[in-house]
Amino acid sequence: MVSITFDTLKFVKRLKAAGFGEDQAEALSDAFKESQETSIADLATKSDLKELGLKFDGELKLLKWMLSFILAGIAALIIKAFFT
Repeated sequence: MVSITFDTLKFVKRLKAAGFGEDQAEALSDAFKESQETSIADLATKSDLKELGLKFDGELKLLKWMLSFILAGIAALIIKAFFT
């Protein structure tokens, strides 16, 4: 899992320097950290994208085979209709 370091103490100190109270700064810091963790959990990793790409490759090959058989069947019907 991907993780990004967030320095809550530095964030609280910066908020207190800007005029926030201790409780307000800590609450805002906790809320911000929680929102960042939620957002990071939803991100796709390189391995997720690679796995998805492999899945699509397999499905694309299957569709190509299916289309080939359908076209061969249509060609056989056309040949049968005109030459028999």
